[in-house]
Amino acid sequence: MRSAFILLGAYLLTPFQIAEAAVTFTCTVNATSIAFGNYNPLSPAGDSSVGSWTVTCNALGSGSATVAGTLTLSTGSSGSYAGRTMKSGTRALQYNIYATPSHTQVIGDGSAGTLALSDSGTVTAGQVYQITGSMYGFMPPSQDVPAGTYTDSIVVTVTY
Repeated sequence: MRSAFILLGAYLLTPFQIAEAAVTFTCTVNATSIAFGNYNPLSPAGDSSVGSWTVTCNALGSGSATVAGTLTLSTGSSGSYAGRTMKSGTRALQYNIYATPSHTQVIGDGSAGTLALSDSGTVTAGQVYQITGSMYGFMPPSQDVPAGTYTDSIVVTVTY
């Protein structure tokens, strides 16, 4: 059996201050790995797995302001959103990360038909604004690869 998982790194571009209000946002992002487990190249169904992400912003100062942000994922080692790959040495196992369990919309940076996730909300100083979501990984069936540990690193970036 082959073992495969994706390690998600999280990066955040914060804090920043909104000019219209005296509110500063301090944000963090957390993401869980998408762990596929053992891959069976003879299975006609492929493999699916789910990971999650959470963005938490604390509003500091006085007044209220709208916080708007975008969450993007990198291409990983493949350099392409069209076909992400996990690698074991020089061997590659294809997969991708989707916004829905139907595996129809690739999460990326908004380019080349990918989806960049975005959200906004009004927050009053002293409040916490939190959003969460899921990422759905899928490996196509019938990939004839040797046994090994296949990994990829995806960078999660939230821009506010």
